Amino acid sequence: MAWIKRNLFFVIGAVIAVGLLAAAGGYDYQNWQRNNAALDSLNQTYATLKRLLAQTPSPGNDKIDNVQTAREQQQQLRDWIRQAGQYFQPISPIPDPATGTVTDAKFAAARDHTLSQLQLEADDASVTLPPQYSFSFEAERTSVKFAPGALDALAQQLGEVKTICEILYAAKINSLDGIRRVRVSADDANGPQSDYVDQTAVTNDIAVFAPYEITFRCFSQDLAVVLSRFASSPHGLIVKAINVQPAAGAATTSPSGQPVVGAGPDQSPYGSPYGYTPPPAYARPPASPGRPAAPGRGGLQTVLDEQLLTVTLEVDLIKLSPGN
Repeated sequence: MAWIKRNLFFVIGAVIAVGLLAAAGGYDYQNWQRNNAALDSLNQTYATLKRLLAQTPSPGNDKIDNVQTAREQQQQLRDWIRQAGQYFQPISPIPDPATGTVTDAKFAAARDHTLSQLQLEADDASVTLPPQYSFSFEAERTSVKFAPGALDALAQQLGEVKTICEILYAAKINSLDGIRRVRVSADDANGPQSDYVDQTAVTNDIAVFAPYEITFRCFSQDLAVVLSRFASSPHGLIVKAINVQPAAGAATTSPSGQPVVGAGPDQSPYGSPYGYTPPPAYARPPASPGRPAAPGRGGLQTVLDEQLLTVTLEVDLIKLSPGN
């Protein structure tokens, strides 16, 4: 103790020096650990860069910047999607929920008005319909109460069916045999099978694909107009499949006025499910009794006697998801 008292300042200085050495050692150890971690991170980054450069395509080099090229192509894709959106404009539901909540009373009133309007438009366009046709809404035709949670989907389908019918009317088809849609309500389970397709709507990250099946009768030139109008529709109506058969069973005349005689009862597999056979478009007038037929005067020979066709279209309505 006497020695410490005599060398107190030395002892204090030695203790401080030892403390400083310990702190310096700890600081060096921490830096050593950080350096090792930084070295590991650098090695990983270098390995990743080496792997990317070995890929095809690679991120590029000082002459080719593939990353920037990818960003430009991504922007081009976004611009294309934005331009293509004009061909996939949504169809407004009837009634439109944007104007207020769809209630049972609102949908019932809109349904009656829309079905009546489609009947009148068919008359104006000289399109024959099945008697008291409900345009695939037979299960909901007389209802005033509807299955919970189904009103928005029914309103959307009512707007879509109206749009499809107006395309067919504008093409001047002869008759509409039926439209089939996807079941979206518990009430649809009690509806006639002829109103529904077996498929269901398909949804992905980009869009919803809603299938429809349409059966109608027309001549070939009218069918061309129908396909053209579907192709030019701004609502994303894509014809996925088409089945065309002669519409046998009635004496008809082609658009050029040449009579075409059918071949007995309608054997079309697409007419019978709807339980309806439309009347003949035109009947061949009977020859007057007692008057011989006038002799032919020659002239051009008839090359084409066009026959009425039964057409079934499978159509997908593409509805873009919000944000696309």
